[in-house]
Amino acid sequence: MFHTYIIGEIGQNHNGEVDTAKQIIDVMAAPVTDELFGQELKPMDAVKFTKRDLSEELSAEASLEPYDNPNSFGKTYGEHRAFLELNDEQHHELYEYAKSKGLEFIETLCAKGCLTMLDKFTPDKLKVASRDLSNLPLLEVLAETKIPIILSTGMAGQSELDEALEIVTKHHDQISILHCISQYPSEYSNINLNSIPYLKQHYPDYTIGYSDHSIGIMIPVAAVSLGASMIEKHVTLDRGMKGTDHKGSLGPDGIFRMVRDIRNVEKSFGKNDIFIDESVTGVREKLERSIASSQEIAEGAVITEAYLHLLSPGNGLKWIERDKIIGKKALEKISKDSIIYENMIE
Repeated sequence: MFHTYIIGEIGQNHNGEVDTAKQIIDVMAAPVTDELFGQELKPMDAVKFTKRDLSEELSAEASLEPYDNPNSFGKTYGEHRAFLELNDEQHHELYEYAKSKGLEFIETLCAKGCLTMLDKFTPDKLKVASRDLSNLPLLEVLAETKIPIILSTGMAGQSELDEALEIVTKHHDQISILHCISQYPSEYSNINLNSIPYLKQHYPDYTIGYSDHSIGIMIPVAAVSLGASMIEKHVTLDRGMKGTDHKGSLGPDGIFRMVRDIRNVEKSFGKNDIFIDESVTGVREKLERSIASSQEIAEGAVITEAYLHLLSPGNGLKWIERDKIIGKKALEKISKDSIIYENMIE
């Protein structure tokens, strides 16, 4: 059966706290049950974190820029960014914790200096942020690790994507491409989900998916219906928490509903055919119509079409089979509005 690889992006929604990150992981790993049919569904597949090297992140001027707003964790933007960073050891601790919960672990590494993390553990995949798709020196060192890599197209066109692929494919071809719009939140008219089938057609050798920044769960589910086999969505414990990404993220209920709906969409695809499914046999017999008597028919009377109409249940002859009845004699008296079965006629 078709399976969507669902990534919960914590990013820096941990607010600089390992325990908060673990609580979000717990929500992501929780069982997902479709109560209507009593079915246990597969939860998210992977958690994703972001690691920055602040020495390679901001200009001196940008680092010292005052950052005074309700979501700030420091007086300057540099202090704010530093507060939200977890060190390599903490990322390793979260890697081990996610693994213990059955989740794969993905890292967005934003600078060459972040590769020190790989001395402690190997993520299942590396993610290249949209802003770094054109950061070819970073792409080179990430690709050299030969760890499967995810490319996000949120700020890129086809030429930038092709340039990135040229770098990565020198080292390996374990590549996923995520259609993305780096607008927070993304307006629906800008999302252009038709980029997903376009990418599938033009880049058939790679996994094609969608990284979502819209509000709610509708667009990721729609993306799966268009063929996205990987979905990335920001997640949090509480959308009202302090921090810039929480409001555009899914809280626990949203996580549950998105995963439930994606897993049920997967089940709904079926096969490329049209047929009568065995599940409708009972209701078909109950609700379809059969040839019935529109008036009382006397024993021995020759049945004409004027005697006939259609009524439920559907366990008798269908209208297309009326020639089996028309012109035949009734072997017994047939009451008005009775289904006419073959043993009732000559």
